[in-house]
Amino acid sequence: MHELGARRWESTDALTAETRRIVAATEAMMASTAHHLSEGIENLRLKAIVHELPDFLYVKDRDSRFVFANAVTASSLGLERADLITGKRDFDLFDFETARRHFDIEQQIMATGEARIDMEESYVLPGGHRRPICRLTSKIPLRNDRGEIVGLIGVSRDITERKRQEDLHRGQASLLEMIARNEPLPMILEALVLMIEAQLDGIDGSVLLLDGEGTRLYHGASPNLPGGYSRLIDGVTIGPKVGSCGTAVWRGQTVIVEDVTIDPLWEDFRALIAPFGFCSCWSTPIATSENNVLGTFALYSREVRRPTEHEMTLVALATHIAGIAIERKRVDDRIHFMAHHDDLTGLPNRAFLKERLASILDQARRNNRKVTVAYIDLDNFKDINDGRGHAAGDEVLKETAARMANSVRASDMVVRLGGDEFLVVLVHQSSHDAGITRRLRDLQKAINRPIRGADGEITVTSSIGVAAFPFDGATSEELLANADRAMYRAKELGRNTLQHHDGGGTPVGMPLGEQEELHQAITGQQLFLQYQPQVDVATGRITGLEALVRWNHPAKGRVPPVNFIPLAEETGLIVPLGLWVLNEACRQARHWQDMGLPPLTIAVNVSAKQFADPDFAIHVAEALERHRLQSRWLELEVTESVVMQNAERALAMMETLRGLGVRLSIDDFGSGYSSLAALKTFPFDRLKMDRSLVEALPGDKTAVAIASAVISLAQTLKLSVLAEGVETDAQMDFLRQAHCEEAQGFRFSKPVSPEEIPALLRARSL
Repeated sequence: MHELGARRWESTDALTAETRRIVAATEAMMASTAHHLSEGIENLRLKAIVHELPDFLYVKDRDSRFVFANAVTASSLGLERADLITGKRDFDLFDFETARRHFDIEQQIMATGEARIDMEESYVLPGGHRRPICRLTSKIPLRNDRGEIVGLIGVSRDITERKRQEDLHRGQASLLEMIARNEPLPMILEALVLMIEAQLDGIDGSVLLLDGEGTRLYHGASPNLPGGYSRLIDGVTIGPKVGSCGTAVWRGQTVIVEDVTIDPLWEDFRALIAPFGFCSCWSTPIATSENNVLGTFALYSREVRRPTEHEMTLVALATHIAGIAIERKRVDDRIHFMAHHDDLTGLPNRAFLKERLASILDQARRNNRKVTVAYIDLDNFKDINDGRGHAAGDEVLKETAARMANSVRASDMVVRLGGDEFLVVLVHQSSHDAGITRRLRDLQKAINRPIRGADGEITVTSSIGVAAFPFDGATSEELLANADRAMYRAKELGRNTLQHHDGGGTPVGMPLGEQEELHQAITGQQLFLQYQPQVDVATGRITGLEALVRWNHPAKGRVPPVNFIPLAEETGLIVPLGLWVLNEACRQARHWQDMGLPPLTIAVNVSAKQFADPDFAIHVAEALERHRLQSRWLELEVTESVVMQNAERALAMMETLRGLGVRLSIDDFGSGYSSLAALKTFPFDRLKMDRSLVEALPGDKTAVAIASAVISLAQTLKLSVLAEGVETDAQMDFLRQAHCEEAQGFRFSKPVSPEEIPALLRARSL
């Protein structure tokens, strides 16, 4: 074809200059078009590459406004398209402090012309993210053809995951150092939970520790869980249907609960967790290398979901470190125990006594309290070792130590000094001596009871020397020396006796005057009752009365209950005293009804010793019959500690009382940590919220959360709720909004005499 054209042009020879110019122009135009087309294709390709980059790339002008940004930059800032970022500044995208920090650095770069390379930046992206984003950023000044700075170019790489891994590795190393330094276990566990929480978004962690009996979980660490929730679950009993943690320990395996509002494992605890907003809970047992469970590590989320693989990997790491820390603590505790306790009896030894007694005396000095020490030596113990052998002697020492430990209060201390010598320290005494002699005599009787051995019974007696702080010594050394002298005096007087140090070695004569006076008060009509109204929160009407005992001493006048109730408990007089209160309350209630007043429920407190009396239900029935009071108008109040001492016996007693038709309430709820088990186990009708919780309302957020949970939980269990110690309108307003049914406290009335009740009833019924 080209040849044909050429021949035609050659043959005609007619190409003019104009034609040649057109041909040349066309050829040039075609070449230019091809060049621009190629250049456009290259631009498009470059643009696509820029937007596909995983790193952040952007250009800003002199005012730090975005001129261009690639796709990943725009999407990280919540923009759907890259072009939407044009014209925006960091002040439009970040919080003010972050934007200001970026602006100041960029203006400095453009003012000086000096680039900033590999800066580490940390900030929170918009959109509600809690954890900060970390980037490695370089910013370079941008110049025009004349070398003038017209803006800057920014290149940034996301190093968040790398930083998290670095933080995680540093955290692990720090935790292992804390374990090696033997720092307190609560500090280690809290640091562990915080380390895991820092790796996650919107998650709160918790460690619960299994007690020595393997039945209850107690607080280990939960730095960001609401304090009210942590207090409510502290002491929870494990079981096959006890939320996530209690069930995880029971099963010995991880328990994943996606939705606590519908999962049957949370059926008994939904009302408890609801006020705190948690939706999911995932719990994994913390175990030893032998797979013995030590506690749980749990994660809480406010979203209904399952944990991610990454989250469960972190949980596995956490449980491993927690297991190391807890095992180390147990080993250290065991070593400390062995260093401070006697191998044979398990009692504290001299080293422990030296550490503790000085602090006990210091505390007693500050609080104006007494401390009594009793130096005890077993009489003729050498004869037992020589006649029956050392094995029999060891059994006598172990049995005697156990009897002494069981004869004192939990706050007291029994120490084996060595050989057949022991020391008993009685602490937290008031300034009077009431009951001390009786307690020491009872201790001596417990030691004297025959011990059944392999070769028959062995009878042991003891000589006891007593010294009291501050009268018989101001230091540990003085007290022990004087008690030791009194003990040797007891041996000189024939053994099996008790002597008090008084400088002359006379027999003990601690006064029991107050005990005798209290006995006379019970039998001699010195006691009387006052009544504090209980009101309906919604209407203000009086619904019941609590009977409160008072003592009108013939010489001292009014004696506060706090001064004689502990004495009654200590001496056993609480049983006849409680029986008097029961009968007097029933009599007064019937008297008010005979006057034509509307019937009211009369609440009577029941002590532990009363409740343990097998004939208590008979006494209640007799009081009701004697005073012709219907049983539905009597309510018996018991504390959690009363029923938990012997749950089986308490449950049987409560069932008997319910059979009589008497109402039962749990008193001081919120002051203990195993009340949840009590509510579920025992047939209570009413829950009395402790005044220590009510007094913090409504200003304390933790108290608000606990009170709301307690009220909700009680209503779920179909229990009525009464708040004690209500004193302010603000407390009353909170209780009304929280749907608490009843309240009691000075906001309505102080305890008053029986004669004042009719006027109060009339005033409250208007």
